[in-house]
Amino acid sequence: MYYYILYWLHKPVSAMGNLEKDIQSSFINERVKANLNVLYTANYIYNKMSADLKPFDLTHEQFNVLRILRGKHPEFMNQKDILERMVAPNSNLTLIVKKLVDKNLINVNQSSEDKRAYEINLTDDGITKLKELDEFIKSKKDSFSTLSESEAFHLNALLDKIRD
Repeated sequence: MYYYILYWLHKPVSAMGNLEKDIQSSFINERVKANLNVLYTANYIYNKMSADLKPFDLTHEQFNVLRILRGKHPEFMNQKDILERMVAPNSNLTLIVKKLVDKNLINVNQSSEDKRAYEINLTDDGITKLKELDEFIKSKKDSFSTLSESEAFHLNALLDKIRD
């Protein structure tokens, strides 16, 4: 069964559907099924978002860093504060920052207070890119648009409960 889990977690977005049918397995109880279903659905959403971000030449992690920086704009942030706020804090922030600098979406300056630290903030191009993404996201039907506000509220509460 473990093989099937790994295989189906890497299926392309268009091929995903019903969990039990797709992995051709039944579950010993609903908790086991829910656990896999969360992973399966997270992978589905991740793949969909990757496809949506591709025309903007961004990865999830790069987009996450841009959004974090926008939350503090026009102030600077250091790497440690960015990492604390990232969805995937195990990401290689040094590489992400380098790629965003290469795309002229962020500025990086050595801290005047601590020469080992760097101050990072958005460029005008970074702000423009985020505005473009905001418009795109508003115009697009997302994975959660099939949920009512009440269903989304309850899903959020359940997911929060799992992480507590």
